[in-house]
Amino acid sequence: MNSNVLIESFAEFARSKNIDRPTMMSILEEVFRTMIRKKYDDDSNFDVILNVDKGDLEIWRNREIVDDNSEDIWDFDKIPLAEAQKIEPDFEIGEQVAEEVKLEDFGRRAVLMARQTLIQRVKDLERDNLYQAYKDQVGEIVVGEVYQVWGREALILDKDENELVLPKGEQIPKDRYRKGDSIRAVVHRVDVLNGTPKIILSRAAPAFLERLMEQEVPEIFDGLITIKNIVREPGERAKVAVESFDDRIDPVGACVGMKGSRIHAVVRELENENIDIINYTDNLELYIARALSPAKLTSMKINEQTGRVSVFLKPDQVSLAIGRGGANIKLASRLVGMEIDVFRDAGDFEEDIALDEFQDEIEGWIIDELKKIGLDTGRAVLAVSKEDIVRRTELEEETVEELFRVIRQEFEDSDDQDDETPNSGDAQ
Repeated sequence: MNSNVLIESFAEFARSKNIDRPTMMSILEEVFRTMIRKKYDDDSNFDVILNVDKGDLEIWRNREIVDDNSEDIWDFDKIPLAEAQKIEPDFEIGEQVAEEVKLEDFGRRAVLMARQTLIQRVKDLERDNLYQAYKDQVGEIVVGEVYQVWGREALILDKDENELVLPKGEQIPKDRYRKGDSIRAVVHRVDVLNGTPKIILSRAAPAFLERLMEQEVPEIFDGLITIKNIVREPGERAKVAVESFDDRIDPVGACVGMKGSRIHAVVRELENENIDIINYTDNLELYIARALSPAKLTSMKINEQTGRVSVFLKPDQVSLAIGRGGANIKLASRLVGMEIDVFRDAGDFEEDIALDEFQDEIEGWIIDELKKIGLDTGRAVLAVSKEDIVRRTELEEETVEELFRVIRQEFEDSDDQDDETPNSGDAQ
């Protein structure tokens, strides 16, 4: 392989990888100097002249002429007079000899190794450029095109055709992709596996919702409104706590927009995720009450030492507080950073049955599990879905079904007894 073919093939490969000319020249020279050091031990007296456009390469070895009997004839930058005169008969001691070294002089094996080294250096540079480009973009939105969809992840190409990965767990459950679809996602993290950067995207992360709101709400982008916290159940529900630095601006109204125009754009991007915008406050009791919206609380007891809060609601508000599949109470707990237990208002307990009265039919540890999540009466249990109880406790699905059967039967028996009134006309 001659120098023209080697350099031209490398230059074409480097250009396909968007490597700029100065970097390409630097890589070429360093690889050739490595070849020189392997053959001659030192490259300080060599000149490497490159012309990437024409594919030209010249390597010149510079040495000083010394007497044939001099002790310096073995130095890397010295040449005996007799050897120098083979190159040019007129040479004399003390003059400089510039001798051209052909690429072929290094041997075919060395040239092939140089080619592989050049390609590897470009690939290493490409990986480093990819890492540098994305490590500072973590938390920012990127736009890409779906290239391939697998069961566990989707492969996305950015505008420079870099490969990005959107794992299944970072997708919104309702997302459905086909090759060629345009997609927006946030850079979730940059992993390095065996020296290769892997760019992980996410549409399920809170940061994605935050960036979308920044794009739709100018007051957030300008810093007049700040997002204090975001919690999400991707594709289902999200709660966003916002605060305004300008008393004239209503942060909730600004985020929602006229007739919901601003928030609707975000909701569409998130596959109709239900977004609750909450006005942040340092008043913990008020913050908790807002977090449980749309449910209306009767009262609450906060235990900051244990990080738990007991909230009391009217019977018709319990299911609202808990939400479908327990999503509302779970998100509210994460938003305020405390575990929230829901209780029916004490004023309603008279027409209810405390769980302790079921001890003959329900094991004590099961009752304790229910009390841990704020369910201490029969009607409180029945107001929650079976799925939510299974999710929030250590109970098996079969156990919960039996639990519901026992509680319902007790209420039915109680109703039957209330309907049976003594007949005053019976014979004595």
